[in-house]
Amino acid sequence: MSENVIHLHKNPEPSDESGPVTTLTVVPDSVPVRPVPLWVRSGRAVRAAVTHESTKATARAVVRHGLYTVNGGRIVARRTWDGRTGSRYERYMRAAEAAGNMELAAEWEERLQRFRDARHRRRMDLLHSPLDFAKGAAVGTGMGVGVLVALGIVMALNTHQVGDVITPLSATIEFIGALIYIVQIVWGPAITIGPFLALLALWSVGRKQHAAPQWALPANVRSGEGEPITPSIVVKAMRDLGIAPLKNAIKEMGDAGASMLGPIRIAGCGVEVDVTLPSGVATDEVQKRRRKLAENLSRHEHEVFIMIPVAARTVRLWIADSGALDEPIGPSPLVTDQTMTANYKTGKAPWGQDLRGDAAAISLYQRHLLVTGLSNQGKTAALRALALWLALDRTVQFWIADLKGIGDWAMFDGIAQVLIEGPSDDHVIQATEMVEDAVEEMNRRIEERRRDPSAVFAPLIVLVDEAQLAFMCPIVGEDKRPYGGSKATSRYFMAVRKIHNQGRAVDVLMWQGTQDPTDQNLPKLVREGAHTRASLVLGTESQARMALGDKAVDGGAAPHLLRQGLDKGTLVVASDGITIPAGQASITVRTHFIDEEPAAEVAERAKALRDGVTTLRVVEEEEGRDALADVAAVIGDAARLRTNEVLKRLHALDPKAYGDQWTNDRLKALLEEYGEEPKKSHGVMVVHRDHVLRALANRDAEGSASAAE
Repeated sequence: MSENVIHLHKNPEPSDESGPVTTLTVVPDSVPVRPVPLWVRSGRAVRAAVTHESTKATARAVVRHGLYTVNGGRIVARRTWDGRTGSRYERYMRAAEAAGNMELAAEWEERLQRFRDARHRRRMDLLHSPLDFAKGAAVGTGMGVGVLVALGIVMALNTHQVGDVITPLSATIEFIGALIYIVQIVWGPAITIGPFLALLALWSVGRKQHAAPQWALPANVRSGEGEPITPSIVVKAMRDLGIAPLKNAIKEMGDAGASMLGPIRIAGCGVEVDVTLPSGVATDEVQKRRRKLAENLSRHEHEVFIMIPVAARTVRLWIADSGALDEPIGPSPLVTDQTMTANYKTGKAPWGQDLRGDAAAISLYQRHLLVTGLSNQGKTAALRALALWLALDRTVQFWIADLKGIGDWAMFDGIAQVLIEGPSDDHVIQATEMVEDAVEEMNRRIEERRRDPSAVFAPLIVLVDEAQLAFMCPIVGEDKRPYGGSKATSRYFMAVRKIHNQGRAVDVLMWQGTQDPTDQNLPKLVREGAHTRASLVLGTESQARMALGDKAVDGGAAPHLLRQGLDKGTLVVASDGITIPAGQASITVRTHFIDEEPAAEVAERAKALRDGVTTLRVVEEEEGRDALADVAAVIGDAARLRTNEVLKRLHALDPKAYGDQWTNDRLKALLEEYGEEPKKSHGVMVVHRDHVLRALANRDAEGSASAAE
């Protein structure tokens, strides 16, 4: 019998002998759980109760309503003191001195002196008032008794009763006694209830003024959502901007910091107020802190605009109602008013609304135009809205180059004399030649004007959308001159410059739409040649200066602070053709969006006003296209696309092959030919990728069967 020895300690000298090894695992006894003392459990319960949200809410409510009463009493006491003394005038005078406005300080000093004189006269009158009151009371009592006795005599003569002489007098005495009795009854409860009513009144004053710490206020009041803008809110927001001279000046002004403010006026979907800054504070210091100011006002950055009016050391704040700028502004009058016409010389295009909610209309008479911004922010729609309005003037001619080429300007077929659509270098060359032809037309008009100063010409709008492609074109012509670039040898650049220099005099105007401006794709001389410069959202302040100029940006224009994707169609405009508030260098316009179908309807009205225009459509010639394969190509990886989107992409792919003759019916017939057809999805006709691929497979199968036969 063999015996195994189990070692419970580690062998310091491991053995080389191999053999079975037995491992022993020692499991210790479980340690009994110590009972939690009662005082620990009680402490935890108390802590849970104290930190519970209901307890916190109750504590905040108690503190809030208690401080409403206390601070309400302080507010009433301060108002009473201000009404009885000249402290209010003294504060206003110190505030004016701190702001450096000595003229206003002198005015407040004069008002203080008038207040003191009036108070002195009232006090002098009080010295004579007891005697005058006694005389008045005696005379009044005597006259009253006489009237009552006379009335009694009349009654006695009427009733032949001598006792009626004192009847009115005795009735009056009884009435006075009844009043005294009523007062005696009410006096006790009034003495008891009166203090509670006074406290309720003080609580009401404190509640209206939110006279409690921020942490104790309700959540909706702390966030400030929907709260009206008041002078105290604006002053606090300015004080907390982190500008030391401004903060110190407001402290010296005391509670009269609102003397910096002009009247707060309702302005569209927000309010507007002028703030006169104290000496030592520059307007650009406030402009640089727009986000902080907005947050101090409980607003988002895009809901506060800071402008520089005419008055020195003054900033004009426009503060939107919370969420108001996210609401649509409604359809364009071009769509809703079927009778609208245009006048190039005297009319103004209805472009949208300004921040005050007023209609923003712009004059296009003899003004070169530049619209820029980031991609897919509404640039083409804003530019097209102006062109659609101007098309309602039958005298205006259009030469259009759409270097995007997806049909955004297709409705101008029949209005424009030249329509170029496409993004290739060939299209850029054609657009450049179109602008050079406009230069020749301009020179012809100038020569004719020299011969006949009274000559009048039809307005010619030379419009290039996506003009950055023209400036960035790398192609060099046979004459060794590049089409793109910003040098004197650049054909497109020089043609645009010539029209900017002299075209306005003979109504040859250059309109350009471009995106993401830089010095390379929008040269300085070209952007500064536009009379009307408008910008959608941009990425940086330097781009904003390129788009609008230094004067506009220094004056408060900030397209780089708009929200990409959320502020589509919102333009910052610098132009003398649009009404801009006095002293401002720009205005922010929320443009009306005119979709493609309404735009086509407006274009049809414009065509009806004209005798008929044969549009020269400059497109690339390409024959023998496979329509079904092209449909599959434009759909790409998408599961389905709307039929109008498919047609638009086909048009962009080959404007010549897929022109206006391609409609929904023709696309439907193409798919039905091979056993498929467009179907509706959520009420909209769409083309499914799988259906197109099956149609291609069916066609290939039919072709194979025909070949086998």
